[in-house]
Amino acid sequence: MAAQQEALQGLPVLYSFRRCPYAMRARLALAYAGVACQLREVVLKDKPQALLDASPKATVPVLVLADGTVLEESLEIMLWALRQNDPDQWLSPTDGSLDEMLALIARHDSIFKPALDRCKYPSRYPQADAAAAAATAHAFLDALNQQLTATGYLFGRDPSLADMAIRPFVRQFAGIDEAAWQNHPWPHLQAWLLRLTDSALFEQVMEKYPAWHPDEAGVLFR
Repeated sequence: MAAQQEALQGLPVLYSFRRCPYAMRARLALAYAGVACQLREVVLKDKPQALLDASPKATVPVLVLADGTVLEESLEIMLWALRQNDPDQWLSPTDGSLDEMLALIARHDSIFKPALDRCKYPSRYPQADAAAAAATAHAFLDALNQQLTATGYLFGRDPSLADMAIRPFVRQFAGIDEAAWQNHPWPHLQAWLLRLTDSALFEQVMEKYPAWHPDEAGVLFR
């Protein structure tokens, strides 16, 4: 235990929850960039006080840097990690710009994500128009499928920040009704998602860890 704690000394602390797509996108960037962290897996129904102290909004992911700086947004964590190390140029796509990627991610987060929530958790939104939410989600996914037609990725021939920030949420949508997902005419979108879920990077970031307790060391994540 002492050796484990020593290995974690001085590393950023990542509060995460394995199945949360926001936390997933952060872990993808951190693992890809090779940024070592002390991972603290959170039980969302019983959030540790250390998380609440670091970030009163108490949502994951949260990254606490060695100097005490707190990054509370998943995209902020992704950008910070990629600015430490970006070997395959996720921030510099072969087609388009960083600003264009950020604009697409913003549309995703503000339009697709609320529709996804209403499709996946209808009981949480009893006043919502389920058909309208599904139509909004489908329209966004139609546009992604079209954007993927030329090269198989959103901004050129290689994966980029936009691909990795959006894929975890499309994966969540696909899991609502897997048969319907497979039967929908989105061949480019389906192949694009499969390239993520079949990758070693995805397998790495989806490893299961026990819930963190304050009297224990975290887990080395890199």
